[in-house]
Amino acid sequence: MEVTRYAVGLDIGTTKIVAMIGRENDYGKLEILGVGKSKSLGVHRGVVNNITQTIQSIQQAVQEAESVSGLKIEDCVVGIAGQHIRSLQHSDYITRSDSEEVINEEDLDKLCNQVYKLVMLPGEEIIHVLPQEYKVDGQAEIKEPIGMYGGRLEANFHVVVGQVSSIRNIGRCVKSSGLDLAGITLEPLAAANAVLSQEEKEAGVALIDIGGGTTDLAIFKDGIIRHTAVIPFGGNVVTEDIKEGCSIIEKQAELLKVKFGSAWPGENKDNEIVSIPGLRGREPKEITLKNLSKIIHARVVEIIEQVYMEIKNYGHEEQKKKLIAGIVLTGGGSQLNHLKQLVEYITGMDTRIGYPNEHLAGDSDTEVASPVYATAVGLVINAIEQQKKNNPSPSIKTEKKEAKKETQQEQTEDNESTPQTTEPPRERKSFLEKWSEKLKDFLDNAE
Repeated sequence: MEVTRYAVGLDIGTTKIVAMIGRENDYGKLEILGVGKSKSLGVHRGVVNNITQTIQSIQQAVQEAESVSGLKIEDCVVGIAGQHIRSLQHSDYITRSDSEEVINEEDLDKLCNQVYKLVMLPGEEIIHVLPQEYKVDGQAEIKEPIGMYGGRLEANFHVVVGQVSSIRNIGRCVKSSGLDLAGITLEPLAAANAVLSQEEKEAGVALIDIGGGTTDLAIFKDGIIRHTAVIPFGGNVVTEDIKEGCSIIEKQAELLKVKFGSAWPGENKDNEIVSIPGLRGREPKEITLKNLSKIIHARVVEIIEQVYMEIKNYGHEEQKKKLIAGIVLTGGGSQLNHLKQLVEYITGMDTRIGYPNEHLAGDSDTEVASPVYATAVGLVINAIEQQKKNNPSPSIKTEKKEAKKETQQEQTEDNESTPQTTEPPRERKSFLEKWSEKLKDFLDNAE
């Protein structure tokens, strides 16, 4: 029996951990074979703070995905987020020894590897180096310099940085759960892969992924990632506020938010009331929906304003950097009633809710096409992209495993930094291989 090639994405979130198995069907679309979901206990604001609990949650999600699909999960691509992520712009150049020869991939590799040598703050590490555009001998705005003549090659880079300890903790959890780490990807980039169309990325768009513990932002313009940010607030702080404001337990606050919550107080009449059973022998509590939505509104406005500040930092108000396609909201928090209207009101930008159905096969389960699974779908897409690079023809599982070990982590940058056509596919392999081996050695020694 021939082994079909499948890939696994693992989304380690603050509220839930999702393991998703998928493969590419004959039409190049993503077919989801199994999804496992578990409550995330050891993660706070996108960062692992309890290794044992996180490992248990990962194993639970993986087992569920395995039993649904009947497949064995061996390795996965993991998403990383959290308040320790920051990004910066950096430009660098190399002078080529022989300007008679055309620029090739090695030159681009050399330039990118040079960026990886940037001196970071203690305890920080570069996760992604995403080229924006290149300059050859002072000629600007070149998207693809390969094949051109020139002595001086320079480029602007979008560099994403994270804390070494947080990245290693995630690696540790995955390894202790019995899985191999096939790659690490920034979560907003994975979500963008799942919900944005190529046209939106060209026109200029801001993707806002509202999760439980963090709100992730990724801005694209001219098909290239321009800005990323992770804001350490998400749906959980809204639940906390309801819990405090109405003096109820967290479970009830979450249910209230999901069932009756609205981000726009004007929508509710004064006489709409929800009755909540009291704790053990106490009187039930009555809460007006107007008050509930006022509490939600105050906190959501705060989150959106922080995100909007990041969009302004990117330079949205300059004519050349204008985001014509506006904002796309995804993640579990995007399902809050009237959120789209509120975002449009605060930012003045066109807004839509992003469903990860851009790449899904037509017969996919409707549940998987929910914004809640956007990041997981994006991670599976990444894992498939990576497999294609490592191992071009579908093969028997043992070979696949070896091929994957060889080129452990090259994928993370390539397929999001620019549309597929403009990035050389094998770029920056050398450095990331080393990085990944280093991480593997570290984890092996730690045991």
